[in-house]
Amino acid sequence: MLVNGASTRLQEWGLHQNDSSIDCADGRQRSARPHARPVRWALISLLFGSAPVWADAVPSAAMLEPVHNLVLFMSALPAGQHPAVFANQDMCIIENFAPFVFCGPGAASMWESGFRSHSEEENLSELAVHFGTAHDFSLSQGRAYFSLPTTWTGRTHGRRFEEHGAWSFVLVREAVGWRILGYGWGVTRYTEMAP
Repeated sequence: MLVNGASTRLQEWGLHQNDSSIDCADGRQRSARPHARPVRWALISLLFGSAPVWADAVPSAAMLEPVHNLVLFMSALPAGQHPAVFANQDMCIIENFAPFVFCGPGAASMWESGFRSHSEEENLSELAVHFGTAHDFSLSQGRAYFSLPTTWTGRTHGRRFEEHGAWSFVLVREAVGWRILGYGWGVTRYTEMAP
């Protein structure tokens, strides 16, 4: 059947197409929706404009400095030296060696004594650490929080070991720079190899 010089099948074909540039009522072409482009560009700008913020959402080198210095201290345990990485007050540490919680006045010296005892009891040597990318970084009112996937390697009683865990830190900004206000260590996997 022909209607207006075209078959009804061809006229209906246009009605079933999903082309937003065709005005289905009269078959004429129309320009793309004028409001679609600004919305699209706004979304693209938001997405790519935020990328630097996402990339910066990690602790700075200055924030990581006390963590690296703590590792150096723990690896070497220099006699007569104390780690200069902890906050001056209100410090609290949770560890996997006794007495497990080191908080309040004198927490830094209690932690140091506890770690030195732990190192001696376990005959720790050749300690080294590898950090993964920091997670869950947050900064507020002169304090910073982040979690570091961490792998410790070394020897215990002469056997090689590998200890994986999550090391979460809270840092505080003091006059001398960033200091560790608190940390928590949690082992997620531990293996020892035969000597």
